[in-house]
Amino acid sequence: MSLFDSENQDAARSAEPLAARVRPSDLSGYMGQTHLLGPGKPLREAIEQSRLHSMILWGPPGVGKTTLARMLAEVCDVRFHALSAVLSGVRDIRDAIDLARQMLPTRTLLFVDEVHRFNKAQQDAFLPYVEDGTVIFVGATTENPSFEVNNALLSRTRVYKLRSLTEPEIQQLIDRAMLADSTLAETITIDQDTKTVLAVAADGDARRALSLLETCADLAVDGHVNEETLEEVLGSDHRRFDKGGDIFYDQISALHKAVRGSSPDAAIYWFVRMIDGGCDPLYVARRVVRMASEDIGNADPRCLQLALQAWDVQTRLGSPEGELAIAQAIMFLATAAKSNAVYHAFNEARSDVASLPDYEVPLHIRNAPTTLMETMGHGEDYRYAHDYDDGFVPGESYLPPELADRQYYQPVSRGLEIQVAEKLNKVRQANAESTWQRYDLPDVKGEDRSDRTRGDDD
Repeated sequence: MSLFDSENQDAARSAEPLAARVRPSDLSGYMGQTHLLGPGKPLREAIEQSRLHSMILWGPPGVGKTTLARMLAEVCDVRFHALSAVLSGVRDIRDAIDLARQMLPTRTLLFVDEVHRFNKAQQDAFLPYVEDGTVIFVGATTENPSFEVNNALLSRTRVYKLRSLTEPEIQQLIDRAMLADSTLAETITIDQDTKTVLAVAADGDARRALSLLETCADLAVDGHVNEETLEEVLGSDHRRFDKGGDIFYDQISALHKAVRGSSPDAAIYWFVRMIDGGCDPLYVARRVVRMASEDIGNADPRCLQLALQAWDVQTRLGSPEGELAIAQAIMFLATAAKSNAVYHAFNEARSDVASLPDYEVPLHIRNAPTTLMETMGHGEDYRYAHDYDDGFVPGESYLPPELADRQYYQPVSRGLEIQVAEKLNKVRQANAESTWQRYDLPDVKGEDRSDRTRGDDD
């Protein structure tokens, strides 16, 4: 190699991002994922014994999926070939497979970044070559492979879930980068407090941490990276928040479950986490309205009103004033009495509507706006509830005869539903004890009522 070639290679390497320049090539330099790569773990033993298998690496951005794939090829002495699902198609897959065949008996690790972006046909193209061992398939994805990877391909791979790096691991990564990159080590210094702030700002993302460190190095005053430098770099930047991805749905799920579980502290934490990460407050407001109906319902009907008002405030005032109104609604919902009785009643009724015939509206409660409809029996023998004591007609039914014994709504003994349950129990008891019944009901609930005859009063 000539001096000119060597200088060109050095220049090209210095132009690479810091994350690429300090990428480890063996297990000793790999940071994090001790649950997969710790001593005695199956994946570590497979690497050390060069017994590679096809796999899916699933985890958030910047946790080392690409680095791990490259390290697997390096340590196990196999050829590395990378494809990006964003830029590649079926032809690129075929070319990669053809090249892998030509290289045999040297095995090829075929790394597919963002594999979830391939459609079904593209994913299916890998199947025969994964099956016959032509390639060791390693796919990387930030999305849940259960939803985004074909079952056929999933069944031929093992899924490994990579975790976000902890703050101590990020700090250790920064220390190693300072040692591994001579240019960086010779130009800047960074104190422990600033390193801690940087690790927090990275939010578990190793690539983000190294990118922030490199930018800080470019802006450092007198070669020293301090908190002022870091604040200038961060600006209004937000923590990682993959709108529409797993982290997004995990956090809204955590918020919903905290409200349902009556934990205002956890609820406000997850709300702030989502807002801090760049989530649209109106999305949260819409979900809070859902919580008010699904998990509280008539145990405290004020919650639905408050949730709608918070949504309205956010729409009218925007942030940050609207966010405080949403936080107020979340706190109220989290501490309110809970009931999913309405939610259950709705789902059970929907199940009946979907699975049972379309029963006709009983004649006595049909609309009768014309003489013709009256002669056809519409509204005949209808008993007006306000003409009776307590505005209630004992023994009356407003369901089709086939469903007359259905009881979808079962209030719980919490909050306002205690009173609702008492009222409903009295109504149902009065119906059961009434000597007048719209329909003759069977003794056994759920019995076939297809041949039911109507009562004498009908």
